[in-house]
Amino acid sequence: MIGYLRGELLARAEKGALVLTASGVGYEVRLSASVAAGLPAVGAEVAFFVHTSVREDAIELFGFPGLEDRATFEVLIGIPKLGPKTALSILSVYDAPALRALCAGDDPGPLARVPGIGKKSAQRIFVELKYKLDMGQGGLPLPRPGVAPTVFSDALAGLANLGYPEGQAGTVLRAVLDAEPDLDVSQALRQALKKLARERS
Repeated sequence: MIGYLRGELLARAEKGALVLTASGVGYEVRLSASVAAGLPAVGAEVAFFVHTSVREDAIELFGFPGLEDRATFEVLIGIPKLGPKTALSILSVYDAPALRALCAGDDPGPLARVPGIGKKSAQRIFVELKYKLDMGQGGLPLPRPGVAPTVFSDALAGLANLGYPEGQAGTVLRAVLDAEPDLDVSQALRQALKKLARERS
């Protein structure tokens, strides 16, 4: 698995680069638009922390200037229905520290400024990120320990299908799973529904 690349910049593109390593192998690396725009001239040395995506039909390399950016990308692609293309689009508008600062607030609106993300998707992504961007050592965002990634997402989807606003449902689910991280989806749903019912009464 490729985790880091350093070499000569052979070619640059709007959202990528071709990097020739010292071993003579050239790697095509996908980049966010902001990172690609900041590339040096062809022939200069470049280096990227890399996320390697292996699918049945392709192997893709995604490059980042730092470990925090790569970790944030990996959190983003762990959100249901959010693929690498959208994750790079988000990181093109908000780098890792800016995204972390955004999620520390209560307004998902700025995420809707990312091309291809509407208000409803921005709300869903915001709720997921507020839960998943738990800061580890060195400031790296990490999924919260002890909770299966799909439990929060699936329970949130269940509450949304029942008509609860995602912001309210996400807040309640976070509290439920922080208190009891070993719950499965059905148990988390039941606990969240009890809390929501108490809040309404």
